[in-house]
Amino acid sequence: MEFIDYYKILEVNKNATADEIKKAYRKLARKYHPDVNPNNPEAHKKFQQLNEANEVLGDPEKRKKYDKYGKDWQHGEAYEQARRQQQKSYNYEEGFGGSSADFEGSFGGGGFSDFFNAMFGGSSRTRAKYRGADIQASLTLPLTETFTTEKKTITINGKNIRITVPAGIEDGRQIKLRGHGEPGNNGGPAGDLYITFNIVNNTAFKKMGNDLFLTKEIDLYTAILGGSVMVDSISGKIKVTVKPETQNNTKIRLKGKGAPVYKKEGQFGDLYITYSVKLPQNLTEKQKALFTELSKL
Repeated sequence: MEFIDYYKILEVNKNATADEIKKAYRKLARKYHPDVNPNNPEAHKKFQQLNEANEVLGDPEKRKKYDKYGKDWQHGEAYEQARRQQQKSYNYEEGFGGSSADFEGSFGGGGFSDFFNAMFGGSSRTRAKYRGADIQASLTLPLTETFTTEKKTITINGKNIRITVPAGIEDGRQIKLRGHGEPGNNGGPAGDLYITFNIVNNTAFKKMGNDLFLTKEIDLYTAILGGSVMVDSISGKIKVTVKPETQNNTKIRLKGKGAPVYKKEGQFGDLYITYSVKLPQNLTEKQKALFTELSKL
């Protein structure tokens, strides 16, 4: 195993004061923290390296021993004692992925490096619990599937997660599933899973908030004389009365016939219907005559 330069990791010189080391660690730890760099294994490894460097250089006794032996650490009496202690706990360490032969691999298992364990004989902080990273995911749904509460399955890292999608979920809304992120280190808690919803409108409705808008075409005779038409709603077709002498672009409101309100069971927006009056085409001679007679009255 290779010597690890903890001063280089913390980006300080060997004469750095304890305060300078503390400030350097805090600055870099914020930069490479798993919460700031989700799904970034390189940043996660760097964060582990920083923790190990701070464990050594932030402790006066460990720093003194580290500075004393330097690259000749293998010949130190402290190292020999630590090595014997490490042999006793070999089976325990192996349960966490075993040892690594080089610097790059020695941080892969979530604890401190073999170099650290060999030189210092382990530490209570080598098994410190670290929270796992959060995971960001997205789920696309058609608008019609947001009108009722639905059960959905989303696959994350090869694992199927069953979730309940409340009625009224909106485009761009994000929900959090606690504990479904990356596993923690050394028994630490798992991160969280954040799911962002993309809603695709597969209807004739236009949706604004919880209200729905629909244009309904009616013929000239129904507009003038009145009558009834069938219009779509989220619960199916409903009959709507058209008042006599309804003008083109007249808008009516059907209260409570809109989209469901998110996480408020039994509450709905409104449905707005705009009438588009269609003029008759390909009139017969008799129809033309009747319209001519009507225009003279």
